[in-house]
Amino acid sequence: MEVNECHLKAEGSDWHTIHGCNVHMRIARRIQRTVVRGGEGDDLVDEGAESAVYSITGEMSMVDYQAVLIIFRQGQPWFHDPFENRQMKVVFSEVDYDSATGEYRFTLIEDIDPDDA
Repeated sequence: MEVNECHLKAEGSDWHTIHGCNVHMRIARRIQRTVVRGGEGDDLVDEGAESAVYSITGEMSMVDYQAVLIIFRQGQPWFHDPFENRQMKVVFSEVDYDSATGEYRFTLIEDIDPDDA
């Protein structure tokens, strides 16, 4: 897989490749925080759950954008994570496209399968 390629697909369909994309990934762990009164500060518990958020940006033609919209509207999409070289279910939380410039931003959130946890 090329560094500047992103791969998306709808359930049961072929992969759609976006050329010239930039992927930014942010991972956060779920932390439970309890403030201990009269004690030595906070009690932090690492719950171990991770949630990855991917921001995909770049420029694309209207034809490519329409193909992504089809994936967006067909149900549960899949994304190929370029950092860990794995395929995962995701949810589109944001789709932004400027038809004048072709600039876009898609925000995808990893959908954790409880059976895999």
